[in-house]
Amino acid sequence: MFQSLSRARTGLGVVGTKVEALRSCRRGVAAIEFAFFGGLLSFAALNVIDISRYITQQMQVANAAQMGAQAAWKACDPSHLPATTKCDGLAAAVTNAVQSTSLGISVTLQGGSPSEGYYCVNASNALQYVSDVSASPADCSAAGMPNLQPGDYISVQVTFAYAPLFPGVTVGGTFATPIAKTAMMRLG
Repeated sequence: MFQSLSRARTGLGVVGTKVEALRSCRRGVAAIEFAFFGGLLSFAALNVIDISRYITQQMQVANAAQMGAQAAWKACDPSHLPATTKCDGLAAAVTNAVQSTSLGISVTLQGGSPSEGYYCVNASNALQYVSDVSASPADCSAAGMPNLQPGDYISVQVTFAYAPLFPGVTVGGTFATPIAKTAMMRLG
């Protein structure tokens, strides 16, 4: 009885009472907040998964390139240099090593790989290409270090086509693909 008198005085009526009841009702607020923050957390988790997967695959591709260079070193002893012309089984050894990672046959050698050349260390302590393997240079004068002898290096370049797990949802679609890595190793 007291409520009906107060409603009559305030002029709310039945509709106004329901609106007032909805305004003061707090049921379901936690579900709405959970849906909002759960969606944000899910989006963040999917991005973490894609980014982690990309970084892991980059490391595996770099490892595949290094394994290919090591296979060339192992397959070709110094008496068979230059390896690209005198070492039988070089291409097969490098290909098998490159594809022995968990990425398998998805890792491929780039065209012209493995390649070989003579390199010297320059004044900046960086390798500098000085000649192909058709003619061995006498020293490292071309790199500004005439007192050094050039080294025969093999270069293995590999690629892997990265595909994000959640394309269009995460930032994984913006990453560089294919992933390309190069490894070099001195043969002699």
